[in-house]
Amino acid sequence: MASTPVYRWRLAPPGYATVRQLRALGLRPGGQDVAAVLERPRRRRGPLVAYLYLVERAKPVRPMTPARWAALAKANAAQQICPNCHRDAGYRIPTSLGMCAPCAYPKEQCAA
Repeated sequence: MASTPVYRWRLAPPGYATVRQLRALGLRPGGQDVAAVLERPRRRRGPLVAYLYLVERAKPVRPMTPARWAALAKANAAQQICPNCHRDAGYRIPTSLGMCAPCAYPKEQCAA
């Protein structure tokens, strides 16, 4: 069984790409296994790791269907509804607050 090759940061041969690089090319891994690993050394912790895939075996990105667009719009709209006051905030509710800004900071709204 062959082991996965490991390359240092910026020293991978051409023909390999990360998932983000494939996506920028309009491709996806398409079920292929990781072809190589890219490691960037760090001083105090373990190395940063990026998984590489073969560009020649990548498949085109699946097109968005109307049903997928509708599901994405519904998911984005759900993230704008405040769970506390049930109003549309007009922006994505931050997970750090868990509610819209007027609900999170009610005293600051009264002072204004």
